[in-house]
Amino acid sequence: MSRDFTPATLVLENGSVFRGRSVGISGQRSFELVFHTGMTGYQEILTDPSYCGQAVVMTYPQIGNYGCEEAANESDRCWAEAMIMHQLSPITSNWTADCSLPEYLENHKVMAIEDVDTRELTLLLRELGAQRAVLSTECHDADELLKIARGHASLDGVDLATKVSCTESYAWTEGLPDSITWEPSTVVDGAPKVVCYDFGIKRNILRNLVSAGFAPTVVPVSTSADEVLALNPAGVFLSNGPGDPSAVTSAITAVAELVKTDLPIFGICLGHQILALAMGGSTFKMKFGHHGANHPVIATDGKRIDISSQNHGFAVDPDSLVGTDLAVSHTNGNDGTVAGLQHDSKPIFSVQYHPEGAPGPHDPEHLFQQFMRNLHAYLG
Repeated sequence: MSRDFTPATLVLENGSVFRGRSVGISGQRSFELVFHTGMTGYQEILTDPSYCGQAVVMTYPQIGNYGCEEAANESDRCWAEAMIMHQLSPITSNWTADCSLPEYLENHKVMAIEDVDTRELTLLLRELGAQRAVLSTECHDADELLKIARGHASLDGVDLATKVSCTESYAWTEGLPDSITWEPSTVVDGAPKVVCYDFGIKRNILRNLVSAGFAPTVVPVSTSADEVLALNPAGVFLSNGPGDPSAVTSAITAVAELVKTDLPIFGICLGHQILALAMGGSTFKMKFGHHGANHPVIATDGKRIDISSQNHGFAVDPDSLVGTDLAVSHTNGNDGTVAGLQHDSKPIFSVQYHPEGAPGPHDPEHLFQQFMRNLHAYLG
């Protein structure tokens, strides 16, 4: 497949310049630049609300060979600002594909660049940390683009969860596909209601909750604790999402009130961080974060290691948990950061990683069953 050559220039705040070919829409966008180590899952990455405000460097050298399909979307739009690749596959080979990746990028208004040395770029991000950057097809003057990159606001202190959250509550009924018919399951009669805070929730999380036996009701980030309790839930779920958790003050306040009840609570990623903040802990910005589908997570009791999908730029400070009734239940096998929390006496737990995968392994899916076991124990 031949493509017209439209030059694109990527400039980082440290002054590094990468030139290549535009393979998405034309334009100019500024963002925080991070890298992702997964070999697949580009469509799920693009549509994951956790990437709001960020562009993603794909470390695997060839991207796009299996195309895109509607069923792989993790939300109703693309949230990543741009995608940076070494090579965009000239061939789409997958009978389920609805379109090629270039067509998908064009249809969903995403900027992208190929012919970039992503090995060099990834090593740079590992050394310097996540960088403010700008990608442009309109300007190729490195000095001018450097000014724009350095003028871009940091994500520190920014509440992006409110930007990506739903504005009205809704019920979700679709579960995971059946392994034989490949038809999705659905909510069963009498399934216990779980209220899910939408900080940027992924569809595969909701599917896993349905398949674990829950009836999810999704609510906006600004929903108060009283409004949640008025829905008479059997449990509360705190979703993933983008940005600085300490900036999501309304959710921190609500969760602090919900923790005072005996309701089972389960948090993932940003939800995990908000739980820690609500109970008196603190978080910090990581150097380059964890973005990939192959991170080992070690249970502190030494009984289990899961390979997990992760996507976060902030982490919980373990020293801040003293006196909070929260204990570290899991650590990241690569750098020892906090990967899970468990309440000392209540059915409340959280993880920093993504047990729903999409993209990524299914090792930690058992956590959805743990949430259901907690709920059954609560209901007696």
